[in-house]
Amino acid sequence: MAGDEKMSMAGTDLFELSRGVLDVASKKVTLIEDITRRTKMLAMNALIEAARAGDAGRGFAVVANEVSEISTQVNSITKELRSEIVARVDHLTTTGSAMVQEMHGKRLADLSLNMIEIIDRNLYERSCDVRWWATDSAVVDCAADPTEDARRHAAHRLGVILESYTVYLDLWIADRNGEVIANGRPDRYRQARGANVANEAWFRQALATSNGGEFIVGDVARNGSLDDRVVATYATAIRRDGEANGEVLGVLGIFFDWEPQAAAVVQGVRLEEHERERSRCLLLDARHRVIASSDGRGILTESLPLRRGGGVMGHYLDGGRVVGYALTPGYETYKGLGWYGVIVQER
Repeated sequence: MAGDEKMSMAGTDLFELSRGVLDVASKKVTLIEDITRRTKMLAMNALIEAARAGDAGRGFAVVANEVSEISTQVNSITKELRSEIVARVDHLTTTGSAMVQEMHGKRLADLSLNMIEIIDRNLYERSCDVRWWATDSAVVDCAADPTEDARRHAAHRLGVILESYTVYLDLWIADRNGEVIANGRPDRYRQARGANVANEAWFRQALATSNGGEFIVGDVARNGSLDDRVVATYATAIRRDGEANGEVLGVLGIFFDWEPQAAAVVQGVRLEEHERERSRCLLLDARHRVIASSDGRGILTESLPLRRGGGVMGHYLDGGRVVGYALTPGYETYKGLGWYGVIVQER
C-alpha cells in the first residue's frame, strides 16, 4: 500500500475514531441526563407528599430536597462534561487532520525532490558528454583546420555518437567566430551548418571557459535550426590537442532533446491513481518558469512563483491546493541550475 493511501486511511480512521468516541460519550451523557431528570421528578413528588403529611413528613422533605439539589448538581456537571467532550474531540480531529496534511505535504515535497534528483543525475551525464566529446580527435582537428575533409569526417564522427546517444537532437562544432562548421545530422538539420551562433549566450560563455573541465548550460529554449524543438544546450570550448589548458579553437554545443526526456520524469512520479487527475508535476527553472509539466501545459510560457520562505524544500497551502517543492541539490560535479521540482495538487 502506498504512502499517500496509508495517510488517507489513517486520516479517515482517526476521524471515525473521534466521531465514535463522541457518539459513545454523548449516548452515556444522555442516559445520565435522563436518570437525573427522573430523579429530580421523584424528588419533587416526594416533596409534595411530604407537604401533605405535615409534621410527619418534614424529615422526608429534607431528604427529598437534598436529592433534588444533588440532581441539579449532576445535571450541571453532565452539561459541562458534554461540552468538554465535544471540544476535546473537535481538537483531536483538527489536530489529527493537521498531522495528516503535514505528512501529505512532506510526501509531495519528497516526490518533488525525487523528480529534480532524477533530472540532476541525467544532466550530470550531459555535462560529462560535452567535455568528453570536445576532446575527440575528429572534433579537435575540425576546429583546428576546418577543411572540407575535416568537416566531413567530424560530421561523420558526431553522427556515430548520435546513433548511440539517442537523447540528443544534434551536435554542433562552431569556430571561434561562431560559425557552425559541422553537425552530426546534416541531412536532417540542413540549416545548422553555416549558421552563426556568435550572439548566443551558450557560445559566448563556452568560449570564455578557463579550462577543459568547465562547461556551460543554456536556458531550456526552442532552437529554430532544430525544427523549433525545445532543447537543453550544453557547451564547452574545443581546445588544441584536446588538452585541458590548450588554446581555444572553437566550441562544441550539444542539444539535449528536452521535452520527451523531461516528460518521462514528470509523468513518472509515483502518485496514486486517484491523485493523478488532480495533480500537476512540474519542473521550474531558476526564474520559476515552467520547463516541464505532467499535463503538457505552460512549457516555457507559464511561471509559478513559489512561497519558499527561505527553505530549499517544503510545502504550503495555496487556497484549495497543496504545493510541495524541492530545490535542485546537484549531483557530483554538477551543481545544479537553481531548478525546482514541484507538485501542485488540488485538495
